[in-house]
Amino acid sequence: MSTPPQEPSAEDRGADQVRYAEAGPAPKPAKNRLLQDGRDMFWSMAPLVIACIVLAGVMGRCAFQPTGPEPGDVPSYDASAALHDDARIMEFPVRLPKVPDDWQPNSGARDGIDSGTVDPKTGERVRARLSRVGYITPRGVYMSVTQSSADEDKLVASIQPDVFPTGTQDIDGITWIVYQGAGTEEAVWAARLAGPDGAATQVAITGAGNPEEFRTLAKAVQSQPPLPTTR
Repeated sequence: MSTPPQEPSAEDRGADQVRYAEAGPAPKPAKNRLLQDGRDMFWSMAPLVIACIVLAGVMGRCAFQPTGPEPGDVPSYDASAALHDDARIMEFPVRLPKVPDDWQPNSGARDGIDSGTVDPKTGERVRARLSRVGYITPRGVYMSVTQSSADEDKLVASIQPDVFPTGTQDIDGITWIVYQGAGTEEAVWAARLAGPDGAATQVAITGAGNPEEFRTLAKAVQSQPPLPTTR
């Protein structure tokens, strides 16, 4: 005789329900905390917004100029006062170039060249001193004149080390040696100007000027007498 099927007990039914629950789908992962509320969204976007504002400000101050940048104001420099002071402290005659009124002095300096000259008393090479003034020409280019106690080759090399003599220019009876380079170096003109009591000054002019501007500056310095050495 067959045994009739028996109803599952309550305990068996509970075990089956537990197994079914364990076999169900896994719970969804929690959302990233940065996306949970508006405050987190704000702080995540703030750095990007600040960067955009800064970039917009920079771009707003820029303007495209197809003709290139506009020239700024030329710095003012009191060449007369500076060269009068140099004349009192330098051991060589110093001149104040008489440049045209539209040449703007814009800079100056005192410097030295190690082993730049020979001490006539000892025969040893000693440090030479120099005085330099720079000008802006009416064309907007820079030219400078340097006066020094240095030997010519030492002075020229301190200005443009890769130039060599290529000719001469006679400016109202004064011979200027023209130095030029094989590349893009600016030319240097050098001359030795006699002073009182046998003293002399080595002068060099250089810059981005054309030959006429070189001649103008050469005349401006050689035509002037040495400045007084006392107040």
